[in-house]
Amino acid sequence: MATGYYVMKRASNGQYHFTLHASNGEIILSSEMYASKASAENGISSVQVNSPHEAQFGLKTSSNNQHYFVLNAKNHQVIGTSQMYSSESAAKKGIESVIKNGPSQDVRDLSV
Repeated sequence: MATGYYVMKRASNGQYHFTLHASNGEIILSSEMYASKASAENGISSVQVNSPHEAQFGLKTSSNNQHYFVLNAKNHQVIGTSQMYSSESAAKKGIESVIKNGPSQDVRDLSV
């Protein structure tokens, strides 16, 4: 069974960030920017630990009525944000995809 994977990159400002991809390559979760590579790696570890737990997700609505979700760590800090979805049901399917793919150990480091 195909599973998702993480991609870690370094931004032009020198900070690190990662995305979680579904097995079809679609980005399903994006991180914040991190000052160090070690912090970004810790962020990935946090997603791996917290993503299987539906209670760690928060469903949100943007000011223009787009739907999205956040994944929170146990300390309630946001560790990942989804793309915008046109419907709440589509955002819920996105959460299901992160629950399924988040535990992946496949990390593709493109920051080098």
